[in-house]
Amino acid sequence: MKFTREPIAFNDDDLEGIIQLHDDALVVTTKINGFIVKRVMVDQGSGADVMYPDLFKGLGLKNEDLSKYNTPLVKFDGQVVIPKGQISFPVNMEEEEVVVAFSVVASFSPYTAILRRLGIHAIGAVPSTLHVKVKFRTEQGIVVVRGS
Repeated sequence: MKFTREPIAFNDDDLEGIIQLHDDALVVTTKINGFIVKRVMVDQGSGADVMYPDLFKGLGLKNEDLSKYNTPLVKFDGQVVIPKGQISFPVNMEEEEVVVAFSVVASFSPYTAILRRLGIHAIGAVPSTLHVKVKFRTEQGIVVVRGS
């Protein structure tokens, strides 16, 4: 597979339609296990890929589907949460796919999932919170995923 050598860059044109100055999280719609999933936060600083209850239930999963995983996670508010378990699914962003091992937690979140830096790096994506976009190379050229 040969990808374009065009550099991935962001410029002022990428700010069109974005209200400045903002501090919005980078939230995208992507496919997880073949289903279109909204409100997925791209978090370059997160140490874990996380799945929240809305997505867990929406995918029709049960606790028996989870593999054992009890390494504590620290929530945004500093509280520690023990995951219910872990499950791996393909995550597809504009036809680029990577398998992600999600830690499933029972905490409330406005997001359905969090994708951490490893998943983003695996598809060669470059996120920009300022531009609320993710860009990566494909055979067809640079693909832009707009945040919502």
